Amino acid sequence: MNHPTDTTHAGAFAAASQPISAQMLIHTDSAGLTAGTIHLSVAGQAVPVYRAAPEGRLNLPVVLVLSEIFGVHEHIADVARRFAKQGYLALAPDLFVRQGDAGQPASIADLLRTIVAKTPDADVMADLDACVAWAGANGGDIGRLAVTGFCWGGRITWLYGAHNAAVKAGAAWYGKLVGAHDARHPRHPVDIAAGLAVPVLGLYGEKDSGIALDTVAQMSAALAQGSSGSEFVVYPDAGHAFYADYRPGYVEADAKDGFARTLAWFKAHGAA
Repeated sequence: MNHPTDTTHAGAFAAASQPISAQMLIHTDSAGLTAGTIHLSVAGQAVPVYRAAPEGRLNLPVVLVLSEIFGVHEHIADVARRFAKQGYLALAPDLFVRQGDAGQPASIADLLRTIVAKTPDADVMADLDACVAWAGANGGDIGRLAVTGFCWGGRITWLYGAHNAAVKAGAAWYGKLVGAHDARHPRHPVDIAAGLAVPVLGLYGEKDSGIALDTVAQMSAALAQGSSGSEFVVYPDAGHAFYADYRPGYVEADAKDGFARTLAWFKAHGAA
């Protein structure tokens, strides 16, 4: 599974819980951008959303940037700015807001138990729908809508592609593909794969101890039953979180390649 529950990820959680700006290897400035947090009201809940976009420009392609289990910290904001520098209106919503601050629990186990496991997929879909609606009313061209996510957000990327047919393309970074079902999480990516219409690029690491390669094979077989045109890239030297430049598993070459592939994928499928 993609949630890092074993002790090998304790250091990563500690890093995510610290002031990240001093630890990140990549720092994307906001020069030329409109950047900062806005708040959307979704069914009476105020949802913080980090927004980054080229300053003064309209009719921008839109990308939703979905966080790891650690929430919208500085690294995720930086990723949004990276997309904004490429001409996107990028929105990174705090999808855990109803449960609390994902940066506060003392351990991975507490984070998963008190926040992540209690976050219903239905609420996440509603929050993302609200982001898309806001983008359409505030300078975004939602006819060119993309979604990308990391770890927990990678799983959601697949699911949102199935939820919203307006999405032109997705890029899922090492998101869980299979799992147990419950009332809050009734479906996983493998369950929606055959009917998926949105092309999703899956970016995964062969050395990821939390996501077995046989689940990637299972997902590929399920996708082959449909016609989404989704594809996988599996990096032989990468483990989990290889894009996260503030974590020990960061692999610079694969991270750069994956981001370039993501931009090209979005362009090829009308989301640029």
